Amino acid sequence: MSSNLSRRPARPRRRRVTPRLAAALAMAVAVAPVVTHAVARVSPDDGSASAAARHRPFQRDADAVRDTGAIGVQARVSGGRHGTGTVTSGTADLRTGRPVPDTGYFRIASNTKTFVAAVVLQLVGERKLALDDTVEKWLPGVVRGNGNDGRKITLRQLLQHTSGIHDDYPGIESAKEYHEVRFHPLTPEQLVERAMRHRPDFRPGKGWSYSNVGYVLLGTVIEKATGRTWHDQVRDRLLKPLGLRHTYYPGASAALREPHAHGYQRFATEPKLVDVTLYQDPNASAGLIGTTADLNRFFRDLLGGKVLRPAQLKEMKRTGPLNDEFQLPYPGARYGLGLMKNRLPCGGWSWGHGGDEIGYMSRNAVSEDGRVAVTASMSTGWATSLEDTLRQHRAGVRLVANALCREDR
Repeated sequence: MSSNLSRRPARPRRRRVTPRLAAALAMAVAVAPVVTHAVARVSPDDGSASAAARHRPFQRDADAVRDTGAIGVQARVSGGRHGTGTVTSGTADLRTGRPVPDTGYFRIASNTKTFVAAVVLQLVGERKLALDDTVEKWLPGVVRGNGNDGRKITLRQLLQHTSGIHDDYPGIESAKEYHEVRFHPLTPEQLVERAMRHRPDFRPGKGWSYSNVGYVLLGTVIEKATGRTWHDQVRDRLLKPLGLRHTYYPGASAALREPHAHGYQRFATEPKLVDVTLYQDPNASAGLIGTTADLNRFFRDLLGGKVLRPAQLKEMKRTGPLNDEFQLPYPGARYGLGLMKNRLPCGGWSWGHGGDEIGYMSRNAVSEDGRVAVTASMSTGWATSLEDTLRQHRAGVRLVANALCREDR
């Protein structure tokens, strides 16, 4: 979902800006003043002044995101009637003031969940897994204690966040904490053990609550069912066949490939922005790095029927309502199996997910038929207030929704 405006502030990926909502959303380096750039780049195919003019509203929306306090913004539309277009705003590096690269890498955070869900559904289509399989069948004894019972939780419920498993996924509240943990990610076992300390949020299937730990469990199920890691399966089943050459699993590396915008975090405890570009979170809930071009291509191919068989895509698009907490950032939205459905201001619906990781926020939208996709990456995260996070989140959602409305009509 966008992936996570309701978790802890430092990791909006988990949808909490407070311990339960800086995932509904979630200057140490300011040696020189912030230099901003607002540059519209249109692909050579469109290559004219008139093409650039058609993308001016896209640029204005990117600048509006920057004006919420985002240090850098990169946005791309693919497949639209005005042609491929990329716009950037702000700066990639507060030290140098260099412009945001229009092909830059960023942490795609909870967009990873859609990749993981697609692998699970491919395995369902191959009859190696079933959506009604219990967690216990694949991970015996793992989900137990304090009322948690893997015998009563299905893979479908993990995919749709209806398992009831409490999401005790740690956030980062200060620069000091960031420097302590940035190279020391928790293992899947540790994350599940943390969750098992809590009673479930509700009985399986009787509610909705965003759970990163549910996708950590799914990553382990993929490994049990195939004998290979979730990220190997993502690479071989999705990245290679779809030609997504700029999406990758970083493994033990805390760095991003070049080019990239630096990621910055605003902490309530710090007077200055903190450069948080170096970070490790390799789990199946958020572990991939990619580009706006690759994310657009993936979501277009997914909704266009090139990734899943029709029966599995239909299951992925079977949605249910979000809880009240998530309705705040996503009014009227519904969640399927690793895929979210959002109302468009011009009428109709879009699909996508989005992601929030410390220092990075991304929002996306793709048309029902997969013809047009828009992705925006913002290289700033907020651990100050829910209002601050929502301000940037809403500007990002407006950017992608407006672009989709313009390009798909």
